[in-house]
Amino acid sequence: MQLILGIIRWLNIGTATAACVVMLLMMAHITIDVGVRYFVNGQIVGTLEWVSFYYMVALVFFALGFVEYRNENIRVDLFAQMMPKSVQLGLYIFACVLGLVFFGMLFWQSLHDAIRATGRGEEAMSNFRFYIWPARWALPIGFAGVLLAVLANLLRAIVRRQPL
Repeated sequence: MQLILGIIRWLNIGTATAACVVMLLMMAHITIDVGVRYFVNGQIVGTLEWVSFYYMVALVFFALGFVEYRNENIRVDLFAQMMPKSVQLGLYIFACVLGLVFFGMLFWQSLHDAIRATGRGEEAMSNFRFYIWPARWALPIGFAGVLLAVLANLLRAIVRRQPL
């Protein structure tokens, strides 16, 4: 089981690293665009499209699994903290199972949407040809990361016999 947890951990570290790289690319792209506008009175065509369709989507969805794996999502467990440990564990397991169902459905639907968009060669309306189908793959990748992170947290909670 440690092997499975290690693989899930490294997959989520990989997607979080990809999110960091995307953020650096976005910052460089915007900085160069501002510099070109200010110093040369020109522009880099497509900066708005790249930022809104590629960078922002990848930045948000690639990091989701890592955040969930580290238990850094916002939680409101005010009442659960006052309950006995066994009830807390039961509620945590129930929440994890619901999370698996929810993120499993999101993964499945976004995967089908990405496949369909890829098949169509989906484009954005723009002054130039701008393909957005590659950005559609950020959602199933991100949801798969969250799904695996919830599974890993569920397994760790069961083994430790305490909620995370």
